Amino acid sequence: MPLVNTREMFKRAYEEGYAIGAFNVNNMEIVQGITEACKELNAPVILQVSAGARKYANHTYLTKLVEAAEIETGLPIALHLDHGSSFELCKDCIDGGFTSVMIDGSHLPYEENVELAKKVADYAHPRNVTVEAELGRLAGIEDAVNVSAADASYTDPAQVQDFVERTGVDSLAIAIGTSHGAYKFKPGQKPQLRFDILKEVSDRLPGFPIVLHGASSVIPEYVEMINQFGGEMPDAIGIPEDMLREAAKMAVCKINVDSDLRLAMTAAVRKYLAENPSHFDPRQYLSPARDAIKSLVMHKIETVLGCGGKA
Repeated sequence: MPLVNTREMFKRAYEEGYAIGAFNVNNMEIVQGITEACKELNAPVILQVSAGARKYANHTYLTKLVEAAEIETGLPIALHLDHGSSFELCKDCIDGGFTSVMIDGSHLPYEENVELAKKVADYAHPRNVTVEAELGRLAGIEDAVNVSAADASYTDPAQVQDFVERTGVDSLAIAIGTSHGAYKFKPGQKPQLRFDILKEVSDRLPGFPIVLHGASSVIPEYVEMINQFGGEMPDAIGIPEDMLREAAKMAVCKINVDSDLRLAMTAAVRKYLAENPSHFDPRQYLSPARDAIKSLVMHKIETVLGCGGKA
């Protein structure tokens, strides 16, 4: 099966009340861990690449790793650009084999966001590539995304229908209380998603797939492991997984996971090297890192996404 776009994935996910995991990839072990988990649970998957990942690992290396994963697993896999910052970047990814792109104009005035998203969709659709855009701004820091709490804003449900109709995009990322990175909330602050906004958006856009960014849960097990083996992350707080599962039962068809992958991988590497300080073969410490990625993704599929058996 060749790489696919997200159109049919999202249609089925919306109808059956689950979400597809969109996992950020940077190297071979991350790709392997994610797709091994998805193969074992027969789950569709979106492997997404940020501009930072393309700069780090190279566009060609990443696309070929994802193509290899498709050959090895036979799963429906979409290759997605995460937080595309310009038409030129989206075009480069479309021309280079990506099957889905996100154009993030959420920092722009509304009309400029509409114009940019439409330009990308007009280029992508004749090439069978799906497009995600964003309304509202999530706080937090992750790769090229850096939005202060003061600049963050919830999505205005009154704008969504106009935006989707005028741009022709295929999915929409909205801001309902998630945020990028592992430090999402101040100590003592209770995480809360605005399900009222999500419901109003879904009422205004019946059947239309919604996306949640910044949806890592910052699993305490990995934070504790990092702290135990030389880290310092006492105040990392994520999105409760029961809230994410509830969102997946509604209009949310794509849930992004990046920070949790980083935490799982880093925790496994730190633990291995602390327990085996004389080892220096990367295969020795990257193997448990890959296993940690696989375990995390299986957990997300079973606990949050509900997409096991849906490939």
